[in-house]
Amino acid sequence: MQHRNVAEVMTRNVVTARPGSTYKEVAQLLRDNDITAVPVVDANGHPLGVVSEGDLLRKAVGLPDLEGRPSRLTLTPNDLARAEAESAEGMMTSPAITARATWNIVETARTMAGNGVKRLPVIDEAGRIIGIVSRCDLLRPFLRRDEAIEEEIRGDVLDRTVGLAPESVEALVRDGVVTLTGHVPERGDIPVIERLCRCVDGVVAVHQRLDYAYDNTGLDVEPPRGQRVVGPAGQDASA
Repeated sequence: MQHRNVAEVMTRNVVTARPGSTYKEVAQLLRDNDITAVPVVDANGHPLGVVSEGDLLRKAVGLPDLEGRPSRLTLTPNDLARAEAESAEGMMTSPAITARATWNIVETARTMAGNGVKRLPVIDEAGRIIGIVSRCDLLRPFLRRDEAIEEEIRGDVLDRTVGLAPESVEALVRDGVVTLTGHVPERGDIPVIERLCRCVDGVVAVHQRLDYAYDNTGLDVEPPRGQRVVGPAGQDASA
């Protein structure tokens, strides 16, 4: 059981620009390929930065209106310089924040969120670009069929990882939402099972209605034999 990695979801045929690509050439690349950003690479394929639609629009933001009145928006000196740039080298956001093909989608999503970017060029061991991964690409695992998610939870999580008998816990998945019902030996097993289920790609949420044989949270020993322990569903869980 493991998360999908970048290599499984990234776009491999990457449209790129060169540092000397003009404003209009970059705009043409975006339009012709129906994309919103393009990596800028050097002669050896190493990503230097990314030019997005937002970077191109800085030029329009800084323009005065037809009467010659300046824009009401105040651009920083850096933004102003990029708005006045005529080539990709001057317009791009740099340095390029990159990902590796072996990263899983969780660490990739965290890198995007932490750096406030919508896409990451993917590089190989030599630092050359081999793909690009976007926020939309990271959502692909959530399109998995419910049946595939159920199969992974029952086989990889409940059987092989936790070691529960098939009849102990039932997992039903509808629209990515997992519902667990059944019986586990210890109360402490429940949060572990929930966490493992949440780690399955495509899972949106986990709900559980699990009973337990005894409450081992905060206890050093098992309760005496014959002691009645009531699970969260109000049933006699010691039977």
